[in-house]
Amino acid sequence: MNSNYYKIILKLLHISYGKNLLLKGCPFIYAKKGSDFTIGDNVTVKSSFLSNLVGLYSRTIIVTRHPEAYIHIGNNVGISGATIYARKGISIGDNTAIGGNCKILDNDFHPIEAEERVKLLRDKDGGESEAVPSKEISIGKNCFIGCNSIILKGTVLGDGCVVGAGAVVSGKFPANSVIVGNPGRVIRTLGESK
Repeated sequence: MNSNYYKIILKLLHISYGKNLLLKGCPFIYAKKGSDFTIGDNVTVKSSFLSNLVGLYSRTIIVTRHPEAYIHIGNNVGISGATIYARKGISIGDNTAIGGNCKILDNDFHPIEAEERVKLLRDKDGGESEAVPSKEISIGKNCFIGCNSIILKGTVLGDGCVVGAGAVVSGKFPANSVIVGNPGRVIRTLGESK
């Protein structure tokens, strides 16, 4: 499908987007009624297998799942085959690159306790339960999130952070941190002498 068709859908969903939005492939972008979803200028969303030669496993999915959730994507952001899923809120700063197949998830999708999970399965509200642990994610400006990494609920990445490929990141990280591993840990700070 062409990009203009998707832009019409975004307007119908009350998703605000800036100039030069480029959608490659067929991303799934959805805003729950009442949520706040904005996309800045010069954003590129790659969602087809050959749009990023790192090898995308699936199309890009960007979703606000709760009426009070928000997703704010800054200017000059690139996203490739990623899942960005907000029940509370996710902000991504200007000039940030989201590598192939990344997952940015501000919630656990299911309660930890078995009884709550069973209750959630019986709910008719489509999983709107407050029992699902959720906490906002903030990704600063000029960050690079390496392919196949996972950014978990409550994570705060300062400006200029680099997340290594395949890292599982949770916690607060100061500006210019290089974060690798599972669990993600800082191995150096950019700009400091070795």
